[in-house]
Amino acid sequence: MAMETVHLVQAYIAGRGQALKAEPAFACKTAEDARRKAERLSDLRLGVVAFSASADTEMGDYDENPVILFKSGRLPPPFDEL
Repeated sequence: MAMETVHLVQAYIAGRGQALKAEPAFACKTAEDARRKAERLSDLRLGVVAFSASADTEMGDYDENPVILFKSGRLPPPFDEL
């Protein structure tokens, strides 16, 4: 399968101690949809990020440099650095 752009939202909740625990990521149809969903989740989660990346979803290969659409709260690397 060819590379395509995927738009994902990843939210984080409290884990053990100071750790963050990732909730299942979900895909959105557009970048704008991902940004809106992440904004709505930002008041309910410790951290949330919406991003777009080039990916070969069949192979599980994702671009190492995603485009951040929205981020809020505590995030793990690499999202805390972008």
